[in-house]
Amino acid sequence: MHYGRSVTYFWNDILRMLRFFFTLFVGSCLAISFWQCGSKRDAPKAGDKLLAKVYNKNLYLSELTDIVPEGATKEDSALMVSAYTQRWVREQLLMYEAERNIPKDLNIDALVRDYRASLVRFNYEEQIIAERLDSTVTEVEQQEFYDINKDQFQLESTIVKCLLIKIPSKAPLKDLNKLWSSHSPADETKLAAYARQWAATALLDPKKWYKVEDVAALLPKGTLTPDNAGSRREGTLSDSDFRYYYRILDAIRGKETAPLEYVREQAVKVILHRRKQALLEKWKDDLYQQELRHENVKIIQ
Repeated sequence: MHYGRSVTYFWNDILRMLRFFFTLFVGSCLAISFWQCGSKRDAPKAGDKLLAKVYNKNLYLSELTDIVPEGATKEDSALMVSAYTQRWVREQLLMYEAERNIPKDLNIDALVRDYRASLVRFNYEEQIIAERLDSTVTEVEQQEFYDINKDQFQLESTIVKCLLIKIPSKAPLKDLNKLWSSHSPADETKLAAYARQWAATALLDPKKWYKVEDVAALLPKGTLTPDNAGSRREGTLSDSDFRYYYRILDAIRGKETAPLEYVREQAVKVILHRRKQALLEKWKDDLYQQELRHENVKIIQ
């Protein structure tokens, strides 16, 4: 659905991906800087055993005290030490090659400082949001947002309201046939109780929307499709293992506007995101004006 990839969510996804890859990149930079600076553990202790050496980096047995659990057999300990040593050698070789191929114009220290500043700022902004954000979104706000942004809520595929119950062939049918055909609220309660006892799958909320593909997957193949969802309102089917009862209550075709009930959760997320952004912008502006009045900020032109 378009709402699942609205402009806001699209940029959120991009920012998350950039943050992820930037974290990996800075992590590599940190590892390279640690390689360049050397390790304090390279100094061997008296009687320590050297396990591996990669250029100027050494791995000693004393560094693996937390790797081998207490009570491990001699054979298990030897296997764990060997596996760790192999991984360590490969990692050190990778870092050595990474260091040798650092671009001349890459300022690792500056990158690490910038990333640290970003993390500190992000965590503080999250604290401000947690303390000050009103996370209540009223029905009126949801409806207003939906009405203004209907073009963002176009369906990619057909959705349906339906009732469906899938029961093993051995389940008693007498009560089910009666309850399924009844429109009495009391019988709806009894049908739900029957489903809890016998059904392998049951969709019994008449107000809930589902993707037609999800409902179709619960029925024998070809029973329900986007093309016939509006016309095949009801049916009873069976195969060697199960009996199926389904009733389509309503359907909205793909490319049409999704109902608010179907996109309510996404709408609330967008509203809260915009509210967070407005909160942070106001807080930043208030902070700036406050520090300007206290003469802690001076712009020299």
